[in-house]
Amino acid sequence: MSLRIFLVEDSLTIRVSLMDMLTDLADACLVGVAEQQADAIQWLSEHPDGWDVAIVDIFLKRGSGLPVLSACAGRSPKQRVLVLSNYATSEMRAQALRLGVDRVFDKSQDVDALIDYCRQVGLDVKLP
Repeated sequence: MSLRIFLVEDSLTIRVSLMDMLTDLADACLVGVAEQQADAIQWLSEHPDGWDVAIVDIFLKRGSGLPVLSACAGRSPKQRVLVLSNYATSEMRAQALRLGVDRVFDKSQDVDALIDYCRQVGLDVKLP
C-alpha cells in the first residue's frame, strides 16, 4: 500500500515537483490537493481517514495553513501532519507545534529531510 498524501500547496510548480519526488522516493500517492484554506478544510472533513500524511504550506492563495492545521487536530494517531514552508521561523515552528504538527520543514533547505521522513512513515504504514 502506498503512502497517501494530502497536499495543501498553492504553487503548481512545487506541487508537481514534490509529488514526483514523493512518488519516486517514498512510494507515495497523491489522494488530494488544495490551494486555499477553505478547500483544504473541506477536503479533510470529507476524508477523515483518507490520508496518511498531510503536507501543509502556511501561506496559501486564500487564507492560511494554520486553520488547516487546526482542522487536523482530531486525526488518528497514525496520521502525520507536516508543515513545508518558506517561512519556517522559530515563531511559526512554535505555533505549528502548538497546533499538533509532527514536523516543520523549510522549503529552501529541508526537502530531502521531508522525503526521508515520508519514506519512514511509509514503511510504518506498510507494517501489519
